[in-house]
Amino acid sequence: MEIAGKELVTGSLNPLVIAEVGVNYYDIAVSRDIPLMDAAKLILRKAIEAGADMAKFQTYKADKIASKDSPAYWDTSKETTKSQHELFQKFDHFDHAAYEELAAYSATLGAPFLSTPFDLEAVDFLEPLMPAYKIASADINNLPLLSAVASKGKPVLLSVGASTLAEVQQAVRFLKKENGRVEICLLHCILNYPTRKEDANLGMIQGLQDEFPDLPVGYSDHTEPTQDMLELVTAVLLGSCVIEKHFTLDKSLPGNDHYHAMDPADLRTFLNQMERVRELYGSRQ
Repeated sequence: MEIAGKELVTGSLNPLVIAEVGVNYYDIAVSRDIPLMDAAKLILRKAIEAGADMAKFQTYKADKIASKDSPAYWDTSKETTKSQHELFQKFDHFDHAAYEELAAYSATLGAPFLSTPFDLEAVDFLEPLMPAYKIASADINNLPLLSAVASKGKPVLLSVGASTLAEVQQAVRFLKKENGRVEICLLHCILNYPTRKEDANLGMIQGLQDEFPDLPVGYSDHTEPTQDMLELVTAVLLGSCVIEKHFTLDKSLPGNDHYHAMDPADLRTFLNQMERVRELYGSRQ
């Protein structure tokens, strides 16, 4: 399984690094008083310059993914919006053409484009723009979405946060049934924003490897970054071949996905740490 020129091999010590921009560019645009597209391109460029293999966005419309009564799942002392629908509605302004422009800009930086689709329309219009699909934890049992993604025949990164083992098994079986050639990488994930260190449960990375020995396993992280980026380094040492983490240019900004995100300095620290790990590891010979 290959994405962005990297083979996804469990235990390779050279993970695919995905900077999860999500919708953080909205707050960047407001804080810097710049147009929304300029902010999206700025954060994308900063992620690639800092060493990410690719930056990932999110493609959704609030009316399609959340009831108006859906409560907050985030730390409301950091993001005061109380309803999922109200929050998502703030961040769903980009249309098809905007994502096409972002994908073209990413290509000029030498990086593939990636955005998580949250509905069937997004699965279709994003298909020519991306080398793979990322499926959010919330959609692991969304069979129509899984079927649409499988039909495209591209590699699938499947987050498994808040799922039971049976749900993960069902999703893998369903994707394979829909398309026997589809390649799948599972991403361990904890859906707490932020995730406390004692709740990260990184041992599940190896647990997933045990349960799905034929599938590569990675990690989608929501812990607050530490000075040495030990959480991500540990995940790689446990075998993660993909590291995905929210990315921002300013961790002090209000909003759900800034305070637990990494910034360019954090990303460079992680990559430097991995250089040291590979140097220390040497080889098995």
